[in-house]
Amino acid sequence: MTGNNGNRSEELAADIKRQFGTEATKRFLRSLPAFRTEADIPEHFRDLLDRLDGIEASVAGGQRRQ
Repeated sequence: MTGNNGNRSEELAADIKRQFGTEATKRFLRSLPAFRTEADIPEHFRDLLDRLDGIEASVAGGQRRQ
């Protein structure tokens, strides 16, 4: 066996993570019923989802939240 299996696994994991973060993948997932948010959810849940989106965007942008 080769000694690069760990490195290959890390590269594969990084590639999969990168692909899940692409705008095309996000757009596709939003088109699926299971990943759509309901229009009539309570306002406090909508606020929490907006906060989560902001945190995810800051992490994806390389910023750290303190």
